[in-house]
This record gives sequence, structure tokens and C-alpha cells, in this order.
Amino acid sequence: MPEQPVHPALAREAIRELPASRIREVANAGLGLQGVLPFWFGEPDAVTPAPIREAAAAALAGGDTFYVHNLGTPALRAALSAYLGALHGPVDARRIAVTSAGVNALMLAAQLVLSPGDRVVAVTPLWPNLTEIPRILGAQVVRVPLQPDAQGLWQLDLDRLLAELTPGTRAVIINSPANPTGWTMTAEQWRAVVARAQAHGIWILSDEAYERLVFDGSRCAPSALDFTGPDDRVIVANTFSKAWQMTGWRLGWLVAPAALEDDLGKLIEFNTSCAPGFLQQAAVVALAQGEPGVRAFVDGLRERRDALVAALAGIGGVTAAAPPGAMYLFIRVAGMTDSVALAKALVRESGLGLAPGAAFGAEAEGWLRWCFAKPLPMLQEGAARLAAHLSR
Repeated sequence: MPEQPVHPALAREAIRELPASRIREVANAGLGLQGVLPFWFGEPDAVTPAPIREAAAAALAGGDTFYVHNLGTPALRAALSAYLGALHGPVDARRIAVTSAGVNALMLAAQLVLSPGDRVVAVTPLWPNLTEIPRILGAQVVRVPLQPDAQGLWQLDLDRLLAELTPGTRAVIINSPANPTGWTMTAEQWRAVVARAQAHGIWILSDEAYERLVFDGSRCAPSALDFTGPDDRVIVANTFSKAWQMTGWRLGWLVAPAALEDDLGKLIEFNTSCAPGFLQQAAVVALAQGEPGVRAFVDGLRERRDALVAALAGIGGVTAAAPPGAMYLFIRVAGMTDSVALAKALVRESGLGLAPGAAFGAEAEGWLRWCFAKPLPMLQEGAARLAAHLSR
């Protein structure tokens, strides 16, 4: 019997209403075109450092191809405990769960604490996964938009955020340093948000994927872990993708109250069972040997950020400020009202691949995201192509 097609109406309404990726829409417009400069995805240009790759290969050759503990290998949980302890103070290994990617960590965090009908507050514009995950679970998302200043740096209206953290709110989602804006939450802002959340029993879901990518000389950005205790309603998601240049490895972690350990283990079992053991062996090596590489990577990002800002400074109608964190310039083009249309025109007519601001929410329309984790000559050529396109 031939297989019957599945009618779209059979999918849950929340799934049918999910928007397709606007970034992928633009990238697809560039498929088959020669010479396109791809700045649209948030991915470093270099391959994962050799010691990490070699550790994974050795573990695989050694036969590490079996299931491991749902929450991660004891070795990696201990290594993450030591790593986080050096950055933020003691973090018990029992609070740590290894996940199959940072985005999987975010989904697990939401599944742990969110129910249909819950009210969730999110600081936006934001990587769309962070606002769509609660919606997939049936929660209501209230957006609190950052606002750009005259230079193009995005700022938090703290009073507005605190006003939305009302009794009955289930969770607040914060991504700092932020994708796409590079906005980075200050210690004072963290203290205020934590105090309000604790007063009303609100969960804090903190996406800290870019915490090491800060350009003020600090080892890391302020973290929710710096201002909360081990039993507080805080779940922090992180990933090996960015700082260790391991995007394709799909390996991340969560830090949650120890009281959630058993429930989190069950959720991981029902989602992915476990992250691959040979990848976890390599992650132990990344934590043990990768610190000089992380610092060199951040130094290189700072140089590239500054070079791109300088290259864009002479282009009329373009606003581009140096963000304090992450790996993106969020740029504004005067008079632009349809970022998807402009991004498609740029890739088709000028071979310049940027992500449209609309991908990150309505408050980001009129902006374009430019990943600067690319070689300097490529960034400079991209700026020249943008200037030529706009002059036409």
C-alpha cells in the first residue's frame, strides 16, 4: 500500500504557526551562486582546534561507541564543575547535565519548568529558538525589547523589564551576551532582575552561549550564576559551540538546582538518551587544554570587530557600533524597511550574505546581522560590496 501523505492540519496548531527561518530563507536565495561571502550564520571560520579533534578520534578509535549516563560522563561533569567554579564560584557537579547541543539544553530547560498557558517574559530581539521553544510548549511569550541608542548600541530599559516580572509570571528568558545585538547585561541589572524574580518565584532561564566572547578584558560576561545560589530558581544553558569553535559537535550543558537532577535525567532519556561518549571525552580535553585557545579566539574577534566597524564607518546611511559581546555587528541601513528583501538583494546582486533583522523579531526590522568571526580580508571585501550595492 502506498504511503499516505500527512496533511498539515494533523500537526499541532502551535507547530503549524512556527515561522520558518528567515536566515535560511536568505541563505537559500544564495544557493548555487558563485563567490558569495557568507556572514549569515553564527559560526567561526576556523575548524575546531587539533587537540580536541584528536581526542575525539582517539576515543572513537578506542571503542567509545556505547550509551553513557543520561546526565553526562562523570569526567565531563567534574571538568565542567571545575571550569565553572573558576569563573563563577563553586558549582556542584550534581547540578550539571551534559546535553546534545546548546539548543537541546534550552529545550530541556523549558520542558523542565514550563506548562501550557504559562506567562514567559523574554528580552528581545532574540535568536528565534528562544522565543519559539516556549510557544511550542504552549506558553505565552511577552517581549521586552532592547532599544538602540544613536550610535546603534542596544540598551535595556530595566524598569520596563522589572515591571513585566509580575506575580504569576513563570519565567524570564535572558540571553547575554545577546544574539543578534551583542548587548551584555551588567552586574547591576542582574542583581535587580534576580531580586525581582526571587520575590515572585519566577524562574530565570539564562542562555550564556556567548559568555566568554566579551571584549572588555574580562574572562567572561556577568552570569546568572554570579548572583544566585544553588537552590534558586535558575537554569543556565551553555554550549561548546562558540568559545571552543565546536559548532558541528552539538554538545552543551545545563546548570540547574540539584533537586531537579532526577527529573532532568528522565527528560534527557526521553529526548536523546545521552550525548555521545567520545564527544564528551573530547570536551574534557577542550576544558583542560583550551583556555589559551579561547583567549586567542576572543582577541581575534575583537580585532575583526574593530576592523569591520572601521570599514563600515565611511558608508553613508549605515549605522554600525562595536558591541560589547558575542560575534555579531547589528547594523542599520537608513530608509530600509524590509530587511529580508534587502538581504536577498545583497546576496543575489552583490554576493554578500547577511542575516535579516526580521529573523529576530519585529523590533529588529530595519537591521542586518553580520557575523564577524571571519578572516579580515573577507570582512573588508564584504564592506566594499555593501558600499557598492548601496551606492547603486
